Amino acid sequence: MNGITIGEALVAKLRQRGVTCVFGIPGVHTVELYRGLAASGIRHVTPRHEQGAGFMADGYARVSGKPGVAFVITGPGLTNTLTPMAQARADSVPMLVVSGVNKTASLGKGLGHLHELPDQLGLAKTVALVSEQVADTKALDPILDRVFHSLTNGRPGPVHIEVPLDIAAAEYQETPVGTFDPEPPVDPVLITQAAKQLAEAKKTVVLAGGGAKRVEAGLQALAEALDAPVVQTVNARGLMHGHSLTVPASPSLNAVRALIGSADCVLALGTELGPTDYDMYATGQFAELSGLIRVDRCSDQLTRHEAALTIQGDVDLVVPALFEALPHKPKQSDGADRASKTRDAAWEEIGPEYRHLVEILNAIRSAAPNMLIVGDSTQPIYAGNLFYDHDRAGGWFNAATGYGALGYGVAAAIGASIADPAARVICIIGDGGAQFSLPEIMAAVDENLPVTFVIWNNHGYREIAASMQDVGVSVIGCDPSPPDFAATAKSFGIPFTTAQAEPQAVAHALRKIAALDGPSMIEVTASKFEPQKD
Repeated sequence: MNGITIGEALVAKLRQRGVTCVFGIPGVHTVELYRGLAASGIRHVTPRHEQGAGFMADGYARVSGKPGVAFVITGPGLTNTLTPMAQARADSVPMLVVSGVNKTASLGKGLGHLHELPDQLGLAKTVALVSEQVADTKALDPILDRVFHSLTNGRPGPVHIEVPLDIAAAEYQETPVGTFDPEPPVDPVLITQAAKQLAEAKKTVVLAGGGAKRVEAGLQALAEALDAPVVQTVNARGLMHGHSLTVPASPSLNAVRALIGSADCVLALGTELGPTDYDMYATGQFAELSGLIRVDRCSDQLTRHEAALTIQGDVDLVVPALFEALPHKPKQSDGADRASKTRDAAWEEIGPEYRHLVEILNAIRSAAPNMLIVGDSTQPIYAGNLFYDHDRAGGWFNAATGYGALGYGVAAAIGASIADPAARVICIIGDGGAQFSLPEIMAAVDENLPVTFVIWNNHGYREIAASMQDVGVSVIGCDPSPPDFAATAKSFGIPFTTAQAEPQAVAHALRKIAALDGPSMIEVTASKFEPQKD
């Protein structure tokens, strides 16, 4: 690679590491990155805002299993990307953000340069797992090794590299790099101990988190061997669809808490046990996790809750190892009955309004099987996070938990579609959240992606309005006027239709419009929140 710039070398080395797509908006601070991009074979997708670049990288990573990559300029480019980085960190999504920064000699001096920040690297470090600066022409290779080690070992999340303007244009110098110690293998002694505890338990419950979403067959085999109901967090939805042992309902619901509380052994797989999944109503009364066995890639995560046994390792490796270590004889128990009763009780608990919304989701699933549903913070997504059985592992994800960034859905759906171009992608987003990111739809137009944007139009921030009213606060600021979505779709040049908020109406609209090529939009007319008068 002699005779090329640092910027060109960085792009080439990303390609060597399997990067096939980057999301970014070029600027004067990243020109040297783009010098090598055209000839690299890496696909470039242009969002309309750097926040969109980050959310696209997030959606891409969740579907592909590979790091999503964003190229952004210094200053506002990076600060616009911090929100997606925070969402990725909360949900353990691997993301690489490469930014420019001003010339090395100017950094930290407050000279008033374009896009200047007092300490851009320090700012990025508040969110990124690793944030490094390519400070000289020999630094690129070791930095790439370190950030990719962070992306592929332990708990994933966002990492950041910044390249000063003077370094990006300088001639690359190859630097020999060392090696990292491999992740230790899963301790077979712990596997034996866990298998013994599980075999002796009478009422096991499995808690499946996002770390389990790529081990569906192994999880099902283990659950059947244990005769254990499997409770899914939001990021695990789609696992074991329709199975008698599946409990696709939030562990924040009293019915699910009762199931967990009745267990004599709880096996938690790739879940941080965070309150946005386990205590979303902030009651502080979550059930005791009897005989808790925790499996997680992150050693720090394993120290955050008291457990009978912890196993550090990838869930994909631990689950089959546990299955092989179990006695190969079926348990005579009542797992399917416990799961069924929990599903029935949870369905009643969510109430008629949310049941109606879930029925709409079920109708969407029937109209477009095996699709990806990418959501934002809006009523049908809230309902589905409480209770919804998706039919594709990893095919249901949204930003209504964890960091909870509004406006996530449109761009993340685009990234998801880039990752799996054969899949139909449904983006469900409210009229309020859509106004954070509507322009990103033009990226779907540019790329001719099969994404249907379902706009749930209830004329405002209904969930926030209801929350204000519930605590006696006058409802203000929750009714931003929505645009004319038909005119908006026309301006984007995409097919558009409307539907009432009824299961068959939404399914009919989806079948009609999803048969067309490229992106499309459905506006679902929902009831507007009307505050109670004193």
